[in-house]
Amino acid sequence: MQELPTILVIEDDPDIQIVLEDALTEGGFEPAIAASGEEAVTLLRSRLIKYRALVTDVMLKGSMDGWEVARQAREVDPSFPIVYITGAAAGRWPSRGVPNSILLEKPFAPAQLVTAVSQLLNAGTPPTQVSEPGRAADAS
Repeated sequence: MQELPTILVIEDDPDIQIVLEDALTEGGFEPAIAASGEEAVTLLRSRLIKYRALVTDVMLKGSMDGWEVARQAREVDPSFPIVYITGAAAGRWPSRGVPNSILLEKPFAPAQLVTAVSQLLNAGTPPTQVSEPGRAADAS
């Protein structure tokens, strides 16, 4: 039996944690929930678990926001897939987000989260590569 890809999810609202966890589980992933940016960075740097992607709320309780968590995740792995979720900070994504990431604005459908994670995992390489004839290049 194949092991499910583990996705690290950072969300400090327990109700939203449940929605994200259910969506990822139903989408064929193994979610691992962290309630703060500090906890998530500790988990990433420990390398005890092979996380395949990061889903982070932008606004988090504590001293570290989702933008900073993503930057630190990219220090661990420069191509680490990042999905940001936010209700109010979407306008800051172009200047604060890491390259080759996806941003979902709240509210979003759970299927959109699964699609975003799958898209980043299936890309394998940054979307700056030349697109195949007849296929559109990724504009993210």
